[in-house]
Amino acid sequence: MNISIAIMAAGFGTRMKSKTPKVLHKISGFEILYYIIKEAQKVSDDITVILYHEANQIQQKMDEYFTNINYIIQNHDQFPGTGGAIMDVHPKYEKLLVLNGDMPLLEAKDMLLFAQEEAPVIMSSFCAKDASGYGRVIKDNTNLVEKIVEEKDANEQEKKIKDVNAGVYLFDSDFLQTNLPKLTNDNQQNEYYITDLIKIANDQLIPVKAIDVDEETFMGVNSKYHLALAETCMQARIKKRFMEAGVIMRLPETIYIEAEVQISGESVIENGVSLLGHSNIIDSIVKTNSVVEDSTLEDSDIGPMARIRPGSYLFKTHIGNFVEVKKSTLKGVKAGHLSYLGDSSIDEGTNIGCGTITCNYDGKSKFKTIIGKNVFIGSDTQLVAPVTIEDDVMIAAGTTVTKNVKQGSLAINRHPLKIIDNFFYKFFGKK
Repeated sequence: MNISIAIMAAGFGTRMKSKTPKVLHKISGFEILYYIIKEAQKVSDDITVILYHEANQIQQKMDEYFTNINYIIQNHDQFPGTGGAIMDVHPKYEKLLVLNGDMPLLEAKDMLLFAQEEAPVIMSSFCAKDASGYGRVIKDNTNLVEKIVEEKDANEQEKKIKDVNAGVYLFDSDFLQTNLPKLTNDNQQNEYYITDLIKIANDQLIPVKAIDVDEETFMGVNSKYHLALAETCMQARIKKRFMEAGVIMRLPETIYIEAEVQISGESVIENGVSLLGHSNIIDSIVKTNSVVEDSTLEDSDIGPMARIRPGSYLFKTHIGNFVEVKKSTLKGVKAGHLSYLGDSSIDEGTNIGCGTITCNYDGKSKFKTIIGKNVFIGSDTQLVAPVTIEDDVMIAAGTTVTKNVKQGSLAINRHPLKIIDNFFYKFFGKK
């Protein structure tokens, strides 16, 4: 589609009361600005992000996700404000869609609403339940937009208006080129407002068309409270999509799923579960209060209260309560309870006894544990990596394994039990 997009992300975000730039605060695992760029890429191949405050930090973070994004620095000293932000944007196409970088709930389909209208200037508005903080949209008796008044500059009568500016615009590029130089900073904040372009259009008898949009979708995140509201909305979207695709969720309002997680097949996600990063859940059951991070479960079940840390792959595997798996591949394995399996590869038919630990870290480096097929590991076993346990091996309960174990062997290193008669009475002086 022949539309260029400009995303305004230059603000100081003072209401966030944070050292972190506003657009880098996260919801559902990713930064606010991440969502708006990702959706914008579905609409245009010409995207410009306008930065100023903490510009380097913001660009470096977005460069981790995206390529072919144009970044410009607003000339804030001479041209502050939203109008100043777009003065140095040079759109590739004949239309420029102007977005705000603090709208994480905006999707490509919402952006495309503007392309369905025919007008040199198109803006968005909604009837707000609470209009405080928004610019008010002033319309004539034919419902055409006359001007937008920022709340800081609004009089008492204008502040009573419920129609507010949603902050997204579509301009003809030629209109901007001609009229951006006409903006002035003659207002209480001494800023150049993009909203003044509406008045300029009307002065030139150019009709300004407003489209009604959804307040929730076009919500800007300006505070930690707004951040929490956006998180709730995003979570509802994510979980609805999965449930409509066939995933079962128990008490979905208690479940947390990050935006890049994938769930497929007849998977079951129980209450209190957290699915993080780029996890992929395929035909699996994640039981109550378990955590999966950047890992894949396939035809497996974990929990309750299990933790699968990054880099793990579980296939046809059962992980019980209080078991932690990190950067490991488990195929056809049972680990029922209270074990740590890190930097390991474990093959089918193997049973991991309660209290088993792969000792993978010596204080300087991490080492790998390799366990073959049909291995029976008794309770309270320590496997000191690097170590290899071949197929068909038994490890006796309480054993510390410090060397490789060959196929078919039993490994045991218990000391004989010593019993001293009447020691209790001698120690405490009782009979």
